[in-house]
Amino acid sequence: MIEEVVLLDVKNQPAGTMDKALVHTDQTPLHLAFSCYIHNDRGEILLTRRALSKVAWPGVWTNSVCGHPLPGESLQAAVYRRCQYELGLSVEHITSLVDEFQYRATDASGIVENEFCPIFAAFTRQPPAPRDSEVMDYQWVKPEDLQNSVRATPWAFSPWMVLQLGQITQENLSLLG
Repeated sequence: MIEEVVLLDVKNQPAGTMDKALVHTDQTPLHLAFSCYIHNDRGEILLTRRALSKVAWPGVWTNSVCGHPLPGESLQAAVYRRCQYELGLSVEHITSLVDEFQYRATDASGIVENEFCPIFAAFTRQPPAPRDSEVMDYQWVKPEDLQNSVRATPWAFSPWMVLQLGQITQENLSLLG
C-alpha cells in the first residue's frame, strides 16, 4: 500500500498528494504534517530518538511523535494513528497547542523537511512500546528539564522541536506537566 502525504500550495491549502516514500528529498515540496508532545500523569513529556534508518535526521532526539495525515484524515485522527503505530500508545485528550507552525530545514545529508505542521499535546497512561523502524530510544522528561536541555544543546534535537518550543507558550507547556 502506498502511503500518501498531502501537498500544500503557498496558502497552505491542499494541492495534491505524493507518495510518502518519495516526498523527502533535497527538494521536498511543502506538505502537511503534525507534531505531538505526549505527557503522562507524573507531569513528564515523552521524548523520542529517531531510528537510524529514518531518511531525515536519523538518531536525533525529538518530540514524542511526528507524522503526516493521510488524504481526507483529520489531524487528530492522524495523531492517534501514529501514536499507536510508532509508539504502541493509545492517547487521549488530543489538544491543539499551535495551529499554524511552518518550517523548512535541511539535515546533514541534504534531505529537506518542508512542512506546515500544527502542534498537539496528548495524554497517555501507558508505557511506550516503540517500533524499531521509527524510534531507537525514548525518555520521559520534566518540561523545565526539556527547555533547559534545548537551550543548552539545541544541536542535539530536531530543528522542528527547537523551533516549536520557542512557539509553545509557557502556559501550554506547563499544561503538559
